Amino acid sequence: MSTLTSLTSQSCQTLDDWLCFIEQQHPQHKIELGLERVRQVAERAGLQQLPGRVVLIAGTNGKGTTARCMEQLLLAQGLTVAVYSSPHLLRFNERLRFNLQDATDADWIRALAFIEQLRQDIELTYFEFTTLAAFYLIKDFQPDIALIEVGLGGRLDATNIVEPELSILTTIDLDHQDWLGPDREAIGREKAGVFRANQVAVVAEQQLPASVVDVAACLGTQLLRAGQDYHWQAGQNSWSWHSASVALTELPLLSIPLQNAATALMALQQLGLLSEMPAQITQALAEVSLAGRMHWLQQKPAVLLDVAHNPQSIQYLAEQLKTLRIGHRRLIALCGMMTDKIKPGALDALLELIDHWVLVSLPRPRGAAAELLLSILPDNCSVSCFNDVQSGFEQTLQQLQQDDLLLVFGSFVTVSAVLGLSTALPEAK
Repeated sequence: MSTLTSLTSQSCQTLDDWLCFIEQQHPQHKIELGLERVRQVAERAGLQQLPGRVVLIAGTNGKGTTARCMEQLLLAQGLTVAVYSSPHLLRFNERLRFNLQDATDADWIRALAFIEQLRQDIELTYFEFTTLAAFYLIKDFQPDIALIEVGLGGRLDATNIVEPELSILTTIDLDHQDWLGPDREAIGREKAGVFRANQVAVVAEQQLPASVVDVAACLGTQLLRAGQDYHWQAGQNSWSWHSASVALTELPLLSIPLQNAATALMALQQLGLLSEMPAQITQALAEVSLAGRMHWLQQKPAVLLDVAHNPQSIQYLAEQLKTLRIGHRRLIALCGMMTDKIKPGALDALLELIDHWVLVSLPRPRGAAAELLLSILPDNCSVSCFNDVQSGFEQTLQQLQQDDLLLVFGSFVTVSAVLGLSTALPEAK
């Protein structure tokens, strides 16, 4: 591969070349929200007009699993589905999939080269560039349904140039406050930017900020709200869901939040695509899983991965661990986080559950040092610090007992690194 300093669009040969070239033009960590640049380039080739029926999914947590639930249920009906999401865990290709298959290197290379020619002298951020490339491939694929996951916020995110038939708002919590605002009201207003005039939005957040309701009222957007327009209830061995017109029972329990699956069902009903065949729905839901979300690498000794990285997702993780840790002698947490996520109280929900903390430093500029994580833990915590994920993970593995549970969480970067190192796992005895 060419070196970073010598890369040009003409010298790019591989997908890695192209991603390095885009990165050197505009580093990923330099975020510039706004639609003017990306819309101007998109309009040159009609990339903002995606084929099929388009669903735009925003929210603090739950976007990926909501999209995956919808994807499984749509594929079970014989429909073709494109899903665009971010970030990825192991390979950039994961950001775009067609009928569960990641877009190939050749697809991405072709699309990125097209956008480089299309943009001419307009500067694009890394996310804008790759989002337009994804839209180019979606137009090429011509799916029946395109599920588009918002990258950051909603109103000014590059994905918001499309015109969705349906918008989804999963949850609203404190995250990305430097860009979206200081509180849930401000953040909710930004995320409600995916609503469209006189259309419908499915909303999973039950403690809805007034700002979201205000945006909907101004646009004439009809909100279908969790707890009002659709409901779900978990039992010991199954769960149920119902809206005003459909009731589903004996659904399989899932490893993802039921709130996300319930929202997917409501979205499909609104699209007129909720099959009322219980066996079909049950089978499709039973197959729902997403790498890095309550993801078991091994059982003995147990290793669990989850990308929880903000207060809401960490609180959910803590609730799940209260049950999952039963039968395990120790619960050890390997945690690496981004600097902007480390705030007083960020890890409080887990304090009573964790027997030992393994704190790891993540790469700069956004990654936090282990010592910064240490500063928000009480002095009485049992802690080990490491300079990187690999050393922390490998040394912790060597000390794991068969009845221990190792939790890896805190960032997509942390989970991605451990997935890449998973061959180091000891074989179950």
